[in-house]
Amino acid sequence: MTTTDTTTDHSRATADEAHSHGLASTPPNSSRADRPKSFDLDVFPVPTGREEQWRFSAMRDLAPLFVDGAAEGHLDWTTSELPEGVTLTELTIEQARERSVSAPGDRASAIAAAHSGGAMALTIAPGAIIESPVTITMHGTGTDVRGHLLVESGSNSEASVVIERTGSATYSEFISVNVGQNAGLNLVLLQTWDSDAIHSGEVHAKLSRDARLRGSVVTLGGKVVRLNTTASLAGEGSSVDLFGLYFADSGQHQEHQLFVDHMVPNCRSRVTYKGALAGASARTVWIGDVLIRKEAEGTDTYELNRNLILSDGARADSVPNLEIETGLIDGAGHASATGRFDDEQMFYLRSRGISEVEARKLVVRGFFADLIREIGVPEVEKGLMNAIELELDMVESDDE
Repeated sequence: MTTTDTTTDHSRATADEAHSHGLASTPPNSSRADRPKSFDLDVFPVPTGREEQWRFSAMRDLAPLFVDGAAEGHLDWTTSELPEGVTLTELTIEQARERSVSAPGDRASAIAAAHSGGAMALTIAPGAIIESPVTITMHGTGTDVRGHLLVESGSNSEASVVIERTGSATYSEFISVNVGQNAGLNLVLLQTWDSDAIHSGEVHAKLSRDARLRGSVVTLGGKVVRLNTTASLAGEGSSVDLFGLYFADSGQHQEHQLFVDHMVPNCRSRVTYKGALAGASARTVWIGDVLIRKEAEGTDTYELNRNLILSDGARADSVPNLEIETGLIDGAGHASATGRFDDEQMFYLRSRGISEVEARKLVVRGFFADLIREIGVPEVEKGLMNAIELELDMVESDDE
């Protein structure tokens, strides 16, 4: 990949170094942590696109998700057989609010929580060790489809949960993830929507003492997908690894916002997102915010975003941000780069008898391969490589 945009890398920066590089230059009263959170819709006016959290978003397509009203579409749930120690139960709106780790942080997710008719809670019992992944497939049809889901991992439990979204819908959601003390959760979110789907979702995860969260987001389908993920490290010794893979074709707008909130001492976080874009109107947005609060001494954090442009006209925005309130940290840094397909690499492969089509596939496979292996669910990993092959085949057919 030939890098064309500026790459910023402040690996292992101390707080003083971060200030000297401008990483902690957030203006007063503009901290990501200061954004409102509420189940009350009146707290969130209809956004105009001029707000900081919406300025990169496809507002015209997302507009229907800001309208307060009853759901008109339909959401079908299909689950794998639930093993002993795992339950899926329906909650009332009041119960869901009480058990969610946070209130929604934007209007679309607040409407989803208010008009989803309640919530579903997937609960892993304390001490349960679940060997096989628990899978949930959510198939949406129609407009104004809303969802509210709680994933709760009891203390000392271990489990993998895969949630896939399919179909054609205008869908908003709010997901609460509660990882208990010394629990390990591997959460995979797959967006394989039809080409006309619109999806705005908010995920808020809270980690207790010594908890471990591995979260993977894969976005391949949909016309517009906007996911806002927050990980709050609220228990000392907790750690989070967030991975993301996205592939945008012509006409797709994919936006991934992240907020890692280091609230207490001695926690660790890693964020790695990679995307490929093909087609003149392909658009992706990645925003990575990390806050190290003054109480969070001993923090170790790093975030990385890489984008590969496969055709002229595609646009990738990448915005990493670090906000550091204490100098007593182990390390903090970020790196971001967007690059075009490497002509020299293509020439090298072609000179060895590899066709242009296969050479392009080899480069993209290599770009995503290490990230796919991090997902930790073999069935998903295999399916993803096949899905990327299909995306590349579509690119080649469009170029002919």
